[in-house]
Amino acid sequence: MEVISSLIRVTLPNYLKNLPVPASIMGIARLSGSEWLQLLPFVGMISLLSYVTYQAFRSKPPPKDSCVNLKIQKESSKVVNMVDIEELGDKVSYCRCWRSKKFPICDGSHNKHNEETGDNVGPLVLKRKEPLSATK
Repeated sequence: MEVISSLIRVTLPNYLKNLPVPASIMGIARLSGSEWLQLLPFVGMISLLSYVTYQAFRSKPPPKDSCVNLKIQKESSKVVNMVDIEELGDKVSYCRCWRSKKFPICDGSHNKHNEETGDNVGPLVLKRKEPLSATK
C-alpha cells in the first residue's frame, strides 16, 4: 500500500510537473523529439481513458441480426399461428428460421440462411404415421 501511496503522492506529481507542456498552440510545433517522447505516455494514457469512457457511455445499437424475426407480422407484439390438426394432411413443414416467404409454412429459406450464417436451423416437420386416406 505504501508503494501505491508513494506513486500517487510523489512520483505522479513530479512526472506531471516535469512534462514539457507548451504555453501556446504554436509551442507544440517547437517541441523537440525528446520532449515528444516525454509527452507520449501521458498523451497515450489520456487517449486510452477517453476511449474507454466513450465506449462505456455511448449508446450501442443492437447487433444487426439480433432479432430472429426480421419482417413477419412486426406490428404484432407476439406472432402466434394456429392450425387445426385435422387440416394438416399427411405431412407439413413449419418454418423455424423466420425467413420463409410463406410463413408459417417452410419454403426452404433456411438453406440460404444456414449458408450465410453457418447456422443449422431447419423446419419442424409434422407427419401422420398413417396417411389420411388410410384412416378414413
